[in-house]
Amino acid sequence: MTDEMVRAEAVHKSFGSLEVLKGVDLVVRPGEVSCVLGPSGSGKSTFLRCINHLEKINAGRIFVDGDLMGYRERGGKLHELKEKDVAAQRRSIGMVFQRFNLFPHMTVLQNVMEAPCRVKKENKADVRDRAIALLDRVGLGDKVGNYPGQLSGGQQQRVAIARALAMRPKLMLFDEPTSALDPELVGEVLDVMKGLARDGMTMIVVTHEIGFAREVGDSLIFMDGGVVVEQGPPREVLANPQQERTKAFLSKVL
Repeated sequence: MTDEMVRAEAVHKSFGSLEVLKGVDLVVRPGEVSCVLGPSGSGKSTFLRCINHLEKINAGRIFVDGDLMGYRERGGKLHELKEKDVAAQRRSIGMVFQRFNLFPHMTVLQNVMEAPCRVKKENKADVRDRAIALLDRVGLGDKVGNYPGQLSGGQQQRVAIARALAMRPKLMLFDEPTSALDPELVGEVLDVMKGLARDGMTMIVVTHEIGFAREVGDSLIFMDGGVVVEQGPPREVLANPQQERTKAFLSKVL
């Protein structure tokens, strides 16, 4: 393990003529929880998807645990990796989306077991034991035989977290994991994420949950217009933002 879990250098991303990321620089160290705030369209979710190469960047570099994501470099030029090599890189990066994306025809337990068994070809009995332990950890040990349609949104999102953890990732990416939930269900998902933070999981969390960022985050990144406008310890940034754009945004959400 390096002393940097994630390093982004001058990352640019465009969709056609629309430039969404305009040179993002970021460092996340092992065990850190980095919370990313910003208005809609600021590039937060796109940047998150670039980290595990779900979106291909147009310029710059992203490293995860010292490895260049999605490319190899030869003579100063980048060459995109084959899909199977990118998939191998992604195995160590867990991602939880706004929508839970569970397989509706599989039970909760089958959802959590699927990737380690199919992708990593792990022993089924070992994976089953780990999956049950993970579902206990997220408070759903009594739901192993249920199907996603029988669960609340908060429960489904907790299954999605357990599913990501089943691959034993070294980095977890959360893309507004509570934004699709009813307000009274948000807390149960945030509690699971707080537990992961206490256990030392490296996390990058795109979120609108200011309280979570203040309480759990090691760093807060405010993005707008495809760039990092301001970053620092969450309590400092929230209490005393230095940039006018940050002040304007926080005045509307605090």
